[in-house]
Amino acid sequence: MLLRERETERGLLVSVCDPDLLGRTFESGDISLTVSESFYGGEDAVEADADAVIAGLQRASIANLVGEESVGVAVEAGFIDEATVLEVGETRHAQLLQL
Repeated sequence: MLLRERETERGLLVSVCDPDLLGRTFESGDISLTVSESFYGGEDAVEADADAVIAGLQRASIANLVGEESVGVAVEAGFIDEATVLEVGETRHAQLLQL
């Protein structure tokens, strides 16, 4: 998985995606989701295993996740409720906001 963390004025933003999805666009009805290099990749992004993703989500104020593996890790760790996961085209997407 690709993990990227950056500080924003609203806290730590964590983005995670399955690497094979980078650069792809998924659509479902009115929803369009582009897994952009500028948001999910870049030189700040690192290859991460499940433990690193979970550690990032523990610190996150906001998180965006795309892909079967990435979303699956967040669901299994209890950060995301399976019922809130969106199916967008051929992939899964979830967002997290921790107050």
